[in-house]
Amino acid sequence: MVHNAKLANAFKLSSKITLYVPATIHEKEVDNTAYVDDAAKLFSACFGGSTSTPALGYWLSGSVGLIKEKTTIVFAYCNDTDLQASIDKVVTFCENLKDDLQQEAIALEINGEMYFI
Repeated sequence: MVHNAKLANAFKLSSKITLYVPATIHEKEVDNTAYVDDAAKLFSACFGGSTSTPALGYWLSGSVGLIKEKTTIVFAYCNDTDLQASIDKVVTFCENLKDDLQQEAIALEINGEMYFI
């Protein structure tokens, strides 16, 4: 815990939720901008704001081998109450994203724990 007089009146968000938005369908690159925007809107509505950043992801497919793909990481910090109140919406969004992008799984990280939906 940080002790600082200037932080005494600040509020703290102790939870972090992170969604990895793929940019491929069947190993072919696609524009994921609309999906990233939808994730950012959902996180902003549920948690008060969000941030996105591009990344390169690697994973091992049982059928294809090593996959390298562009992805966008969308994350938000929040309090536990808001996280619990919105987790069902987020998981449903991930399930729809998985179907739309024809993925084996969608990665959702909550407080440092990774879930594959």
